[in-house]
Amino acid sequence: MINRKIQNILVTGGAGFIGSAFIRYLLSPAVNFSGVCVNLDALTYAGNLENLKSIQSDVRYVFEKGDICQENLAATVCIKHKIDTIIHFAAQTHVDRSIDSPQAFLETNILGTFQLLEVVRKQPHIHFHHVSTDEVYGSLGPTGHFNELSPYQPNSPYAASKAASDHFVRAYQNTYNLSTCISNCSNNYGPYQYPEKLIPLVISNCLAGKKIPVYGNGGQVRDWLYVEDHAKALHLLLQNGRTGETYAIGGNAQWSNIDLIGQIIAISAEMTATPISDLQKLVTFVSDRPGHDVRYAIDHSKMSAEFGWQPHTLFLDGLRHTIAWYINVYDRVQRANLKIDVLAH
Repeated sequence: MINRKIQNILVTGGAGFIGSAFIRYLLSPAVNFSGVCVNLDALTYAGNLENLKSIQSDVRYVFEKGDICQENLAATVCIKHKIDTIIHFAAQTHVDRSIDSPQAFLETNILGTFQLLEVVRKQPHIHFHHVSTDEVYGSLGPTGHFNELSPYQPNSPYAASKAASDHFVRAYQNTYNLSTCISNCSNNYGPYQYPEKLIPLVISNCLAGKKIPVYGNGGQVRDWLYVEDHAKALHLLLQNGRTGETYAIGGNAQWSNIDLIGQIIAISAEMTATPISDLQKLVTFVSDRPGHDVRYAIDHSKMSAEFGWQPHTLFLDGLRHTIAWYINVYDRVQRANLKIDVLAH
């Protein structure tokens, strides 16, 4: 079994939702990490250092503001901090934004990944882990699961940009004999997520009494993974993932959008002592978006077989914790007379 020793790690996009969860886990008492964790983030709209407030004074943590697309920036950071491991989260991720403005996704997700791979090509002692998505595989029918051998069939500019970045990682590993690993995960949820994504959007709209938009008939199915479980899986892969391999990470929690929204409404009504009928009236069906995938589901048996990994958090437990977190933040936002769009921060 591979047993990599992580000394100094560069986390790209560490102020974002999943990246910040990984940093909080890495620097938590659960992990015996004694090196330096460098967070390289451009602090675009979805990145916020408030996500890392709990660890910002940790002597092992360093923040470097910058764009991964900037030539030589990441190389300079790696030399400066003697980086031996890169975990790459930085990406444009919102499908609707990719439909409206696809160029930003090409630049960040493809060219940004290319710049990082060039760093590793010139500093080949660095291990590179690329965090990707199940959306690269396209859409499933009513049965079956994606796995590491599923063909790539991206259906949105976002998915296409992530698919291209996956291919670049694989090509650089084979061409230049680099140490790389790829993981493709299902939909993440949990505290700190920016409220353009489904779960925090529905929660925030319930709290604000705003309409809850539902694409089509709401029958699209997603596999949900609690973000802390994802962070733990990634830490395992950094230490033990086999070079050149791809690993699928799923949550064992398939929910249609309309059923998920119903659960959020029910829990939110209970926690806020709001009549459930008042929140149900907020549901508004809208035209489906172009290229909308019908169903995702992940078979993570490779992760389980090699590392004994399983998603730990039961979906409804994680959902209740997430809703409670947003309610607490919403109360703080309201007391400060701030706008709802800062809810996740």
